[in-house]
Amino acid sequence: MWSGTDAFHFVHKQLSGDFDLSARISWPKAGGNAHRKTCLMIRQSLAPDAPYVDAVVHGDGLTSLQFRDTPGGPTREVRANVQGPAALRLERHGEFIVMSVSGADGSFRHSGCARKLVFTEPVYVGLAVCAHDNKVIEEAEFAEVRLTPVTPAAGNPLLNSTLEIVPVGSKDRQAIYHSTNQFEAPNWSRDGSHFVFNSQGRLFRLPIKGGTPERIDTGFARRCNNDHGFSPDGKRIVISDHSQAGGKSLIYILPATGGTPRLITPTGPSYWHGWSPDGKTLAYCAERGGKFDVYTIPAAGGEERRLTTTEGLDDGPEYSPDGRKIYFNSDRTGRMQIWRMNPNGSDQEPVTNDEFNNWFAHPSPDGRWLVFLSYEKDVKDHPANKDVRLRLMPVAGGPIQELGTLFGGQGTINVPSWSPDSRNVAFVSYHFTNH
Repeated sequence: MWSGTDAFHFVHKQLSGDFDLSARISWPKAGGNAHRKTCLMIRQSLAPDAPYVDAVVHGDGLTSLQFRDTPGGPTREVRANVQGPAALRLERHGEFIVMSVSGADGSFRHSGCARKLVFTEPVYVGLAVCAHDNKVIEEAEFAEVRLTPVTPAAGNPLLNSTLEIVPVGSKDRQAIYHSTNQFEAPNWSRDGSHFVFNSQGRLFRLPIKGGTPERIDTGFARRCNNDHGFSPDGKRIVISDHSQAGGKSLIYILPATGGTPRLITPTGPSYWHGWSPDGKTLAYCAERGGKFDVYTIPAAGGEERRLTTTEGLDDGPEYSPDGRKIYFNSDRTGRMQIWRMNPNGSDQEPVTNDEFNNWFAHPSPDGRWLVFLSYEKDVKDHPANKDVRLRLMPVAGGPIQELGTLFGGQGTINVPSWSPDSRNVAFVSYHFTNH
C-alpha cells in the first residue's frame, strides 16, 4: 500500500455522509516486516489505484494518515507524533478526514493528522491489513470496532491548526502540535530547540518534539501578527504588532526570551520579513501613500529606505544567507511571482514565471533551496483556507518540486521556517471539523 497501486485485504461496506470508524488494533505475532500495515480505510473504489485515505499503524509502530488524491497518483502521508497507539479512529467531516489516537485508557485525542479529500458518494469504508511482503501471511486483531454515522452539528465548523514539518528529502510530513485555536507562522529557533508561532495576538514557544506551548512575554505588544522571526545570532526576536499607532502594524525588537519591545518603524503599516545575515538591517513590506513596497531599515533604528517602486504589490522580502540578494514576491507582471534583487534594490529579476500565484520565498540556511507557497492562478492576495502547495526549487535554477499540498494559505508559511540544518521546513496546515 504505497506509490500508485495497492495490494491488501479489506473488509468493507459502502456508506455515504459523515461517520466515525474506530477500533483497537494489535499484532498477535511480534516481528514481521516493519512496513506491514493495519488500517482503518476510506476508499473511492476497489480498484488497486483508487483514491483513498487511511489511519495506519505499521509493524514498527509508525502511525500515520496516508492518502492518494487521484487515481494512480502517489501515496503521501502525515505522520503522527505518537508510536503504536492502542486504538485508532478515522473521522469524516465533510471533505476533511481526521485521525485520532488513544492509549490504553481508551480516550481518543486528535493526532493532528488530517486531509482534505473529495470523494464521490458512496465510499468504501472498513478494515485493512497489508503484509508488505507477498511471500508471507500477516494477521492483525481489530477489537471494539465501531462504525457510526454522524450528523454534522449546526453552526459553523471548527477550524483546527496543526504545526507540521516536512523533510525536503523524503517529503513524509509529520504532525508536531495540534490545536483547536488558530495559530500561524512557525519560526525555527537558530539552535534548533524550539518553534515560535503567533496565536490570538501573542507569541508562543513550542519544543521541537511538541508538547505544551509557552507564552513569550511581549510586554504591551498583544496584537502580534504572523510576521516575526529571530535575529541571526538567535538572541533577539522581531515582531510586527498592531497594539499602537491606531491599530497599524509596527515593527519591534525584543529579547528572544521575552521582554519590552523596542520600536523600529514609527510609521505603519510595516510588516517584517527578513533580517540581514550581519544582523544590521531589517527588510519589510510597508504601505506608504497607498502603495505597498519593500523597504529596509537599520536594526538599531533610523531612516527607512525604499527598494521597490513599480506598480502593484511587492511583499515578503528575505535575505539570502550570504546577504547578497533579497528575495521577494511581486505581482508587477499581472500574477504574483518570486523575484530577487541586490540589497540596495538594483538588478530586480524574476525567479519564477508559471501559472501559480507564488508567495513568501524562504532561502534555506545553506543557500541551496527556496521554499515558497503557491496558490492557484485565480486566487488573489494570500487568503486563508485555500488549497495550496508548498514548493521547492534550487537557488541555482532547475525543476520545481512539490513538497506537499494542503489546506491553508495565510498563516501557513509567512515567515522563515527552515530548520538550521536545511533539512526540514515547518508550516501550519488547517482543517475543519463539524461534529
